Amino acid sequence: MHEAKDIARLLLGFAPWLLFLFLSGRTMASLELAIWLSLAASLTFGLGELRSKFILAWGTFVFFVACAVLVCGFRLTWVAVYMDVLANLTLAGIVWLTLLLGRPFALQYARRGLPRERWNDPELIRSCRFITLVWALLMTLAAGISLYKHSSAPQASQPAYFAISFLLILSGVTFTTAYKRHKRLARERAMRGK
Repeated sequence: MHEAKDIARLLLGFAPWLLFLFLSGRTMASLELAIWLSLAASLTFGLGELRSKFILAWGTFVFFVACAVLVCGFRLTWVAVYMDVLANLTLAGIVWLTLLLGRPFALQYARRGLPRERWNDPELIRSCRFITLVWALLMTLAAGISLYKHSSAPQASQPAYFAISFLLILSGVTFTTAYKRHKRLARERAMRGK
């Protein structure tokens, strides 16, 4: 049950990004709607994390505020044209930043459901660093694909790029779930062996 709560918290952290992926569409109107809804979602789903100074929550909030100002306010077309690149680079940057600062975003979420005496468990910290590293690599790959999409190289269809973006996020969630389950089962086996 604890595992399911962790995954739900993690998904809520990415909810604004998922909303943005699904709703941004191909028109300025759909992009503006996606920005406003993603900004609202970052506040609605991330209020606790914002109060707790979660880097992913703050990075998400700042990104969508900047999008609201630049796209909806100033109507900067180039930002709208390269929004997929900007979104993926920002998300990858946020995840890498949490690693560089020694505060892997997965650890921030994991600690929410744990007693304080487990917060500095070396195995927990190592596992969360690894999970965050996998997410950082997946989001960097998504940014690279977005950059490729804007190049003059042969292109795939829009639905193919959407599917790739969604599959990368789904891969992160699947990996996180499987890895946490593996670690929990290993812990339980070690406890039974004592």
